[in-house]
Amino acid sequence: MAVTDPADARLLAALAELGKVAVHELAARIGMDPREAAYRLVALSGSGLPLLVGVESDPQGLRAALAGAFPPPRHPVPGMPPGPYPVPSGAVPAAGYPAPAPPAPPQAHPPGGPTGFGGPPAGVPGPHGVPSGPYPAPGADQRPAPPPLDPVISTWGPPQTASWARGDAPPAPAPGPRSGRVGDRLAGQGLDGEQLTVQLFEVQDPADYLFGAAGYRLQPGERAVVVHTEVTNTGPVPFRSLPDNYLELLTATGAAIAKAPVSLTSRPPHRIGVQPGETAGGHTVYVVPESTRVVAVRWSPRPEPDARSLTWSLED
Repeated sequence: MAVTDPADARLLAALAELGKVAVHELAARIGMDPREAAYRLVALSGSGLPLLVGVESDPQGLRAALAGAFPPPRHPVPGMPPGPYPVPSGAVPAAGYPAPAPPAPPQAHPPGGPTGFGGPPAGVPGPHGVPSGPYPAPGADQRPAPPPLDPVISTWGPPQTASWARGDAPPAPAPGPRSGRVGDRLAGQGLDGEQLTVQLFEVQDPADYLFGAAGYRLQPGERAVVVHTEVTNTGPVPFRSLPDNYLELLTATGAAIAKAPVSLTSRPPHRIGVQPGETAGGHTVYVVPESTRVVAVRWSPRPEPDARSLTWSLED
């Protein structure tokens, strides 16, 4: 299988160098969101590549967490250790099963005799499904309310499904303009609803001298571009991704150019995460063909642009 996606190629190159590594450490090494790295690795592992995506855990810690989050079952389940199980009041358990509840006391006819309005005539069975005595009506659920879903499951869905890696519902964009010019601060939103403002400070094009001063070498026909941005977290939810993970250059032909996996000593890169109330700045490096005309910069919280994407025009 040929790997054509540049992000997949960077991910596999780093994995080939390390051999065995945790997903979050691999993602941090190449500046990728851990959730995006996990999604890509799972997809690549099913494409025929010699790649195995695994997970490790503390079994005792997981059992303790599950025991605190979910009530024990009322009946034995194959494979589970025996009891004790909850027993109805007044019942005596036998062989690990709760005893049946005592029968309901006989019901007296209401005043007015057997043909009163309180029930059917004597000797005539009542209508099917009509409750009698202290038992609840059919369909009434006497079990305790289930515990709330784990926030990870409710947000991402079960693992190994498409909803675990992406949201199927269209995102609600943050209020405010979605486009501007260099220097403008635009309101954005993260994957988990983080409230952000992103400001494009400067675009250095070309930046070949900065690229060379950091010890890198451009190939003939290439040029370097450096973009300086700042991200402010204005909400209460921490932003846990790399701020410029999906910061792209847009060309005159409509193509999108992803960032290069390099950092410059004279222009510090972004760091992962922006806490509530914090402002984080950084520089992003691109290597583009020398003849390419860059017309805009686009920020998105995910690989595919959507309603949360922000765009700054570089055209006069």
